[in-house]
Amino acid sequence: MKKIYDISPSVSTRSALFPEDTRLERELLCDYPKSIFQLSRLTCSPHVGAHADAPLHYDPKGISIDQVELDPYLGECLVVTCQTRPLILPEDCKKALETKIPRLLFRTLSQPDPNVFNEDFSAFSPEAVELMGKNGVKLIGIDTPSIDPAHSKPLPSHQAIRKWGMRNLENLRLEGVLDARYELIALPLKLVGFDASPVRAILREV
Repeated sequence: MKKIYDISPSVSTRSALFPEDTRLERELLCDYPKSIFQLSRLTCSPHVGAHADAPLHYDPKGISIDQVELDPYLGECLVVTCQTRPLILPEDCKKALETKIPRLLFRTLSQPDPNVFNEDFSAFSPEAVELMGKNGVKLIGIDTPSIDPAHSKPLPSHQAIRKWGMRNLENLRLEGVLDARYELIALPLKLVGFDASPVRAILREV
């Protein structure tokens, strides 16, 4: 049986988010022993935990997450350790691009605690995203809250994936995962009109 790596952080009321985002809350509507079943209400940002951004998140004319094709989130991928701070640069991607694998996940270990938001996490330079787009990469992932730096306003790396029709995964948990080829499974929910969706991201040995 092929080994499976769960690369999604646990999601709870303590999960860290950008300061302006909505924290997860759970309200019990029915519970034992007063009821014969338990029923909850969930309130949260679609960017909580491991998640996929929809083009609508960074493009006013972009499609919402229910409209994205699923192919980028399913298939062969490569995990790449890159502890460059603050930005992942084109030279950090070149060896991975030689493999021609269309999904690249970057392990930076710069956001070690999923319950603590630190602003100095690693992100991509737009030049690195441009290089990956030119080389046919269809999805990039990172173990930090964003592919752009914490205080970036023009979001140049998001605009670069928009230009190349790429997809992204953010907030992955890649500690303990070796640099190697895997099968990625990280499907977003079919949330109509939403700008993102949580995913349960896993890697399976190939």
